[in-house]
Amino acid sequence: MNAEDATHGESKLSWRTSSYSTGSGGECVEVALAAVGVYVRDSKCVVQSGPVLKVGSAAWSALLEAV
Repeated sequence: MNAEDATHGESKLSWRTSSYSTGSGGECVEVALAAVGVYVRDSKCVVQSGPVLKVGSAAWSALLEAV
């Protein structure tokens, strides 16, 4: 996984991209784990003020169990 440090209302987030991502502009998401849940963003839109979805820990766990 690749990591990029950024903040998004949290002290510091470490964004992770799947190792399966080619890095050539493919469609992928990045995630950052935080105490309040998980942040998700589009890997093509990584500017600090770009859109980010915040998902609670329980909802994230349920999603991972479902896929």
